[in-house]
Amino acid sequence: MPPGGRLLDAGAGERKYQSACSHLIYVSQDFGEYDGRGDEAGLQTGTWDQEELDITCDIIDIPEPEASFDAILCTEVFEHLPEPLLAPGEFARLLRPGGLLILTAPFCSFTHFAPYHFCTGFNRYFFEYHLPRYCFDILEIENNGSYFEFVAQELHRIPWASERYADDKLTDEEGAALYVLLKALERFSASDDNSSEFSCFGLHVLATRT
Repeated sequence: MPPGGRLLDAGAGERKYQSACSHLIYVSQDFGEYDGRGDEAGLQTGTWDQEELDITCDIIDIPEPEASFDAILCTEVFEHLPEPLLAPGEFARLLRPGGLLILTAPFCSFTHFAPYHFCTGFNRYFFEYHLPRYCFDILEIENNGSYFEFVAQELHRIPWASERYADDKLTDEEGAALYVLLKALERFSASDDNSSEFSCFGLHVLATRT
């Protein structure tokens, strides 16, 4: 984006992308209720700082004028919305014609930030079907990662999950087997041929407001 554009970081959380937007008029929004602990189920962050948010409100009812932003960034937020299809309508209202929507969402996610986790994920067909209905032209959809990388991520999580949920640990033999399997997945990943159509970490979507 050229300098001086106005960008809304919708569902900004701890504003991790603010430093990349120093050339823009950066406006952060979040509902401001997550505290890092949630209901203690699944994955939690422990701490969560939202004291410097510019706007604290529901993402589907942001108190800004129509067509007041040149771009909206919404990253890893849709799975935390009880009614995710209402968000594109609000984004369309807030964006000027030709404005950009930069959106990422998981393809498959496990419980995190509970109780504010309402959907495990979204695939490309969700966005291809719904975004045009809310006055968006999709410029690009990109898969993040592959099936083999996703499986490897979850195998890396087994030691944590076994201790937390089974009060047990891998034996040395099991740990060695896990290592062998991870090396196999690394090899498969090196020669991967579009396994992301089957499963991946998530999707990156770039769209423009018509």
